[in-house]
Amino acid sequence: MAEGISSVRLGDIIQEFGLEVLNKGTNYENVPLRTVDVNRPGLPLTGFFEHFDTARLLLIGLTEYTYLETLEPEKRRERFEALLSYPVPGLIVTRGMEPFPECMEMAEKYDRTVLRTKAQTSAFMSNLIGSLCDRLAPKITRSGVMMEVYGEGVLFQGESGVGKSEVAIELIKRGHRLVADDAVEIRLTNHGTVEATAPELIRHYMELRGIGVIDVRRLFGMGAIKDKQQIDLVIDLEPWDDHAVYDRLGLDTVQTDILGVKVPEATIPVKPGRNLASIVEVAAMNNRNRKMGHNAALELTNRMDRHFEKLMEEGDL
Repeated sequence: MAEGISSVRLGDIIQEFGLEVLNKGTNYENVPLRTVDVNRPGLPLTGFFEHFDTARLLLIGLTEYTYLETLEPEKRRERFEALLSYPVPGLIVTRGMEPFPECMEMAEKYDRTVLRTKAQTSAFMSNLIGSLCDRLAPKITRSGVMMEVYGEGVLFQGESGVGKSEVAIELIKRGHRLVADDAVEIRLTNHGTVEATAPELIRHYMELRGIGVIDVRRLFGMGAIKDKQQIDLVIDLEPWDDHAVYDRLGLDTVQTDILGVKVPEATIPVKPGRNLASIVEVAAMNNRNRKMGHNAALELTNRMDRHFEKLMEEGDL
């Protein structure tokens, strides 16, 4: 299990949003961004710099622009010099507005990057924060197979050779979709869930012992693959042990921790003759049923309790 790198290049953000580069700081495309917050510097432009976070991108919108228009050029120069003397990763002007000459002067003096977008300030800021949340989310990589089964994201885990890829192929033939094989990249979303995808290099590929590597997308079509999927259930595949005690009712919900998120977990013993694909399908449907508030094991237990209580009242026990 490997930890992800929590940074994104400014150049990636420029490319994603099609930002116009008005002034290029040194090596500006490779400037790392490590926070999801964006700063609209209203107070700093008035001279208040307490708790000013220099790691954030600066965003000049209509409100800040209108305020700056009320200042004399020399005062604006002072304010921009105070602002851009800090090592900020970049300043973005929204609504396609023309940056003040004093801003460009100080950007050149302190080697700061100035960017521009035609987008409305609030919409752009929301989209930018969403992108940064996505790119900077905590990440790990786990060994396993990730599938979408009846709309449920199922992560298979187990020792090498236990049959994870074989189960996945059977599920693909039944119309379910592959997300990742062998290496599964998992990130924490800003909705408090965990989402899985495949590393770009091996996306859509699968290894089958005795056959080798196959391209699932080419063999089974676009309907057999999915780029990303929320993890709703973790299934541990393990060799059958005659001495082990396996859960027969499923009353106790076992959970596993992935990046601080609790995800339901089930253990399925593997032995010849068991139709694992069918069992996984049932496990996925049952997990979905439980999320909707229906627990078959609990319902059966309650029904049996009521039955025995009735027999005791009638004196049959």
